[in-house]
Amino acid sequence: MTDETQDTATTLPVVRMRPKTEARAIRHGFPWVYADELVLDRRTKNLTPGALAVLEDSERRPLGLVTVNPLSKISARMLDRNPEAVIDAEWLTARLQRALDLRARVYDAPYYRLVHAEADGLPGVIIDRFGDAAVIQPNAAWAEAHIDALAQALATVTGVRTIIKNGTGRARTLEGLTEDTAVLQGAVDGPVPVPMNGATYLADLMGGQKTGLFFDQRPNHAFAAGLAKGARVLDLFSHVGGFALAALAGGAAQALCVDSSAPALALAEGGAKASGFADRFTTRKGEAFATLEALAAEGESFDLVVCDPPAFAPNKPALEAGLRAYERVARLAAPLVAPGGFLVLCSCSHAVDLASFRNACGRGIGRGGRRAQLLHTGFAGPDHPQLPQLAESGYLKALVFRLD
Repeated sequence: MTDETQDTATTLPVVRMRPKTEARAIRHGFPWVYADELVLDRRTKNLTPGALAVLEDSERRPLGLVTVNPLSKISARMLDRNPEAVIDAEWLTARLQRALDLRARVYDAPYYRLVHAEADGLPGVIIDRFGDAAVIQPNAAWAEAHIDALAQALATVTGVRTIIKNGTGRARTLEGLTEDTAVLQGAVDGPVPVPMNGATYLADLMGGQKTGLFFDQRPNHAFAAGLAKGARVLDLFSHVGGFALAALAGGAAQALCVDSSAPALALAEGGAKASGFADRFTTRKGEAFATLEALAAEGESFDLVVCDPPAFAPNKPALEAGLRAYERVARLAAPLVAPGGFLVLCSCSHAVDLASFRNACGRGIGRGGRRAQLLHTGFAGPDHPQLPQLAESGYLKALVFRLD
């Protein structure tokens, strides 16, 4: 462990919720205490970000063991409902084993999200597994402080030989953490091939987006692939070819990937070649909105169009602008769908609820001059479990429309 090893619960400081704040939500499983709900006196503010503490309600009744970060809007995150729990190698190993048991039951190959933060009892921690390699995103201060112990427990539980720390992204900034990516164990000698939905994807574990591949869309890739036999497919915001390669595995005649990232498109091309799809696969580098307009001007038409953009509304202040952006995507994409074809629209914005997203897409399709039937609503796969009390853990939405 680190210098912050917890020996006994009696050595820990106590942090307390303010009077008249709602402790009931914490008792019922909500995992966060916000800054305006916690007594942030001088003692609490002086705690090291990531420090462990016992959380009490305003009546001094213990609620559990938390990690505290006075620099974050989420001032405390629940680690264990037992205030006397000890966060050590045994505790970390038990949490990781519980997460592994679920994935091993659901998947027949070790390619999945192994830890989905609060939903797997490791707040702020993302771990994606790529066979013998794994990428940890320590997006909370406590995980950064315990990264070495976490990596060792991960190796013990899973047997992975290569472990990478990806310390980038907005979540770390909100925690007051700096960016840092490093190989903690083993070595990386190039993109990792990942078999999924009948295709082979290439994941750049060191330089790609997030951990290198988006496992969350796996069931939505599969559903779209079921509509793709003999189809011409357009995959917008394609990254490494998520929907396109699955569609080709499902029998699509042709697939075009559009992305603004040349390295991502190069990985998509590599995946198409590794899958044996190179002769049916093309890419086009460009900004998505401009490319949609250009394709319309060129008179292009596709049997299946997929738009899987980055989060247009990463937080509540960005909600209205984000919904307008989703509506615009739908408006520009709808005219490119052949009559009787399919349009898949996705959102990974946790600030956008399903109803608002569906309404924005419906408006956009209508403004694009098309009528639609909603066939399917998809979410993230079971390796991205949701914590029922935390809406943010269920961020992904995928809507599949058939257009007249």
